[in-house]
Amino acid sequence: MKKKVALVLASGGAKGFAHIGAIEALEDAGYEISSIAGASMGALIGGIYAAGGLDKVKEWMYDLTNRDVFNLADFTLSPHAFLKGDRVIDALKSIVPDCRIEDLPIPYCAVATDLKTGSEVVFRSGSLYDAIRASISIPMVFSPVEYGDMLLIDGAMTNGLPLDQVQRTLGDVLVAVNLDNYEWDEEGDLHPNHTISQTSEEASTFQKLSRKFHAGVSALSNNYLSLTYDTLLILMKRNTEMALRLTPPDIYLNVSLGEYGFYDYDKAEAISQLGRVQMKGVLVGVDM
Repeated sequence: MKKKVALVLASGGAKGFAHIGAIEALEDAGYEISSIAGASMGALIGGIYAAGGLDKVKEWMYDLTNRDVFNLADFTLSPHAFLKGDRVIDALKSIVPDCRIEDLPIPYCAVATDLKTGSEVVFRSGSLYDAIRASISIPMVFSPVEYGDMLLIDGAMTNGLPLDQVQRTLGDVLVAVNLDNYEWDEEGDLHPNHTISQTSEEASTFQKLSRKFHAGVSALSNNYLSLTYDTLLILMKRNTEMALRLTPPDIYLNVSLGEYGFYDYDKAEAISQLGRVQMKGVLVGVDM
């Protein structure tokens, strides 16, 4: 009899492709994923898996080129973000049709944040893609989502590793996959602990713009934008640390991404493989 897993998947942009490999490693080891909770990219991968479409979406993600990534970037003149975020959702819908969360074969929830109140918002019903779109609304990157009287942004702002939200069943194993690749340097500044994997000539226009934006933010160490950006990173890191203390998982993987970072959306297969290999390593010696 397969051991059941309550799976929690963290936020992390393109780093979230590691969730695909981690899921495959769990299945290879004989585990059955019986429920899923996710934030941001974790909500996207988890939701597609719960809908039974991860194999199809995985192949599409693995084939993404720099040009494909750019074509998915629907730029906007909004003062709140530089991407609308609708084009990628439409692409996913063309592969895996929308459905209601309550009708999924696997219990699933996605976490977002209400910008008006600062409250955590948990989607357990309604449109799957409405939940995913809200959860991936990275501040300053994707436009916020109006939902009822709420204005929703990335779930990582309140609960980037929603261990306390995943549905549990008697005797299941709580498994968490984190993508925390940020650390403080000697000057006390918070930065990604990876190197850029592509040269400026190789990177897509979207990646160049994204990286220039964040490099510019980091360079302007005393302005309000930089303070806001660093504050968000610190908030997400501390929230995750608190979640791990309050609800310790039975199996925990914090994927080491090496040279891969937040905007390497054309490196899905390589990032997924890191998640798969490292989850297999964590599972060695685990008593099922």
